[in-house]
Amino acid sequence: MNLYHCMIELRQDCRALAFAKAVDGWMQHLQTRGLITGWRLMRRKFGLASGAHPDFLLEIDVPGMAALDDAFAALAAADDDAGRRYDLMHQMIASVEVGLYRPYPDTSQRERIALV
Repeated sequence: MNLYHCMIELRQDCRALAFAKAVDGWMQHLQTRGLITGWRLMRRKFGLASGAHPDFLLEIDVPGMAALDDAFAALAAADDDAGRRYDLMHQMIASVEVGLYRPYPDTSQRERIALV
């Protein structure tokens, strides 16, 4: 299992509940298509955070790198409904920082594996 981690700040004119509903629509679409295995949206509590921690944290569970690649390919080939769902969510975002995480330690010790 891999965790696609998104730290999100909304545009000033956007409402948090509308964003949450839009995220739900897009993530449910991806999950129904089998492109992700789960997700959760969290909001900073009481404005408590340091440094670069934005208002929202979206975590998306994907079983592996191939599934993540499939999800990105689905974005590129989105039908009208998927495109509307994605655009509705994405238009509310002012900035986003992403990262890909995995459970650690793991059995394959991927840090030692390199192509070069």
